[in-house]
Amino acid sequence: MLFATVFFSVFFGIYALVLVLLVWPRPVLPALTSFPRVSILIAARNEEANIERCLRALSRLNYPADKLEILIGDDASTDDTMGVVQRFIADKPQFRLLPIRQKLGTARGKSNVLAHLSRAATADTFLITDADMAPAPDWVQTMLAAAPEGVGVVTGITTAGGNVFGRLQGLDWLFGLNLIRLLTDLGLPITAVGNNMLVTRAAYESIGGYEALAFSITEDLQLFEQIVRQGWGYRNIITPKALGISVPQPTVRHLLHQRKRWMKGTVRLPWQLGLLFSSYGFFYTVLGWPGLVPIELIVSLYAAKVLCQTLFLTITLRQAGHRESLGVLLLYDVYLLAMSLAVLAYTAWPSLILWKERRYRWAEG
Repeated sequence: MLFATVFFSVFFGIYALVLVLLVWPRPVLPALTSFPRVSILIAARNEEANIERCLRALSRLNYPADKLEILIGDDASTDDTMGVVQRFIADKPQFRLLPIRQKLGTARGKSNVLAHLSRAATADTFLITDADMAPAPDWVQTMLAAAPEGVGVVTGITTAGGNVFGRLQGLDWLFGLNLIRLLTDLGLPITAVGNNMLVTRAAYESIGGYEALAFSITEDLQLFEQIVRQGWGYRNIITPKALGISVPQPTVRHLLHQRKRWMKGTVRLPWQLGLLFSSYGFFYTVLGWPGLVPIELIVSLYAAKVLCQTLFLTITLRQAGHRESLGVLLLYDVYLLAMSLAVLAYTAWPSLILWKERRYRWAEG
């Protein structure tokens, strides 16, 4: 009983601290006084179902069109991705499609496409997103405002839409990214997220670009680590103007494929974030351990955990300018527990990592 008392005291004490930090006032991003030219980079492979949604969002950006260079790299798609892009950009000079068929240095897959696009880009700032993302209209100027002199990489905020399963995935994005933002604000370099990211040309070239890096299937984490090692600053921001809405994974099977790839990167994340995430697993272990917690306390402790979690998500949703129903917020805990167990089991299963219809061994990257 003593162990359980200490554990739950620490668990809820940390949660209380996190909630305080969550609402702690932060400086407002300054307004831009000029509109520099920027290059938006999109790596696409077999995205015919999603990419027009992304391109439409980019065509509605509240940024001067003549200051935008939007480069789409087609990574040997076997569907009609190129056709969809060509038809959409036919009368839009700020868009350009580049077929990517050759390797640059050690880069492969998405990192190879981004290496090519970075070489083709003409601006001093790169904004990187995915073909299944829809950035907010003020995305460009908001990310630029978060990158003063000395900051080499900025990460915005992401969620997902669609049906209940998709929206639960969206809560996953918001939960994880806000924890990362809190640790970043405390001066701990955690990671960047490659579907909503700004990288300056100077920071990117200081590490030699993707073509100079060992191949990784978590290329955004790798890029972030190398840029920080060169002394560049980093920021994670949460604001409605930097919100991107992703197309969710359509099935549990697709989600497990995605999360197994993410787990490869998770083992390289700082221990502070790993401790926060693993505390969830320990919570259920201690709560359900036979004889460790009196039965009459189990319901109260579980309700307190769900309350704290719901408060965290409610505040995060408000900060991101997004909404979700209370029913989905309460359902999130069931989803989180079930998916955590499934992801751990699937990651341990000796199978290849599937990514964009390519297969990779766990030892790669």
